[in-house]
Amino acid sequence: MLFSHPTLSSVISLNLNFLSSSSLRRQRLSSDCRTRIKMSLDSLPPPPDNGVVLGIGGASVDFLAAVAAYPKPDDKIRSTSLKVQGGGNAGNAMTCAARLGLSPRIISKIADDSQGRSVLEEFESDGVDTSFLVVSKGGNSPFTYVIVDSQTKTRTCIHTPGEPPMTPDDLSQSSLLSALDGASVVYSDGRLPESALLVAQEATRSNIPILIDAERKREGLDDLLKLASYAVCSAKFPQAWTEAPSVPHALVSMLLRLPNIKFVIVTLGEDGCIMLERSINESPASEEIDIDNLLELLKQRKDDSVVMPTCFSSSLAKLRANGIGTVNGRLFVGTAEKIPPAELIDTTGAGDAFIGAVLYAICASMPPEKMLPFAAQVAAASCRALGARTGLPHRADPRLAPFLH
Repeated sequence: MLFSHPTLSSVISLNLNFLSSSSLRRQRLSSDCRTRIKMSLDSLPPPPDNGVVLGIGGASVDFLAAVAAYPKPDDKIRSTSLKVQGGGNAGNAMTCAARLGLSPRIISKIADDSQGRSVLEEFESDGVDTSFLVVSKGGNSPFTYVIVDSQTKTRTCIHTPGEPPMTPDDLSQSSLLSALDGASVVYSDGRLPESALLVAQEATRSNIPILIDAERKREGLDDLLKLASYAVCSAKFPQAWTEAPSVPHALVSMLLRLPNIKFVIVTLGEDGCIMLERSINESPASEEIDIDNLLELLKQRKDDSVVMPTCFSSSLAKLRANGIGTVNGRLFVGTAEKIPPAELIDTTGAGDAFIGAVLYAICASMPPEKMLPFAAQVAAASCRALGARTGLPHRADPRLAPFLH
């Protein structure tokens, strides 16, 4: 065994007890604390009026075990801490969006088992609309074992898919139209590809923009990207998908291959992110510049003494990728928060937190110079606790105030 843990039923029982005790603790908040939260909220501008977002993809349970160091083959070790909570890329992103003040809905599939019930309870407690979750009478809800290495600050995930899997037949036309009604953005994590494509096609017909999480090459992802308005990629995806010689070249290639895309962001962990935005309404740029050279110029503007996330942008230009082509647009470099080592607990779900913040930024019409530092700040907050959701900040978090005003 990789680590010692209770039986599955015991873990679920612990989780439900934890949820119950958490609810009691919330009810016992002192009046002073409630007053401070209300004052903090009152000082912020209201959430976007068009704050309905629809997510489709993974919703599951995470069994998280922190260990002093990742085990060697045939080792028997003990966990230093254990947490059981909801997970899944789409589930995490929608939870993040809800805590930031949006009104998220989720389409996914779980089973009518103890794990599925805990998934539902967590969503409902965070304000995620579960009306469009499909619940099967048999089978099992998806779950993931997550081993968090406290020494290297990395996590290893072992996922077990749900059974039976979701199919387009699980989503009726009337339910699909209801889910999309009033939505400002549709988000897909690239899972449930057939159902996600059905949702994306209907969103396109309704002129609802689509954000795709391109974590890795997946079945059906290319069809989703063709319909996408925005893409957020992992560090390795752009080059793996385009076979371009550098990340900037790959971003140019993506915009040329995907004419509907308005911007592509590639997240780079502690190195921040890079974003390429297509110019749509502005006059064509007269200056042409090599995009690799431009990236190096932007990186030189970084100040390593600055702890909080920042953003550097180019002026509008014809961005050239030799051997690929040119794109009329702007390049952005976003930095990550410099988290003190003692505060960095777990990076599980940091990318989902980033995407949840990007969804908020789209609804709030934030410019990229504000969106990228905001998303980096939300992601950094999530890394300060075990699990993808424990550290997700709420709208009233004072660390977010500078970005929301």
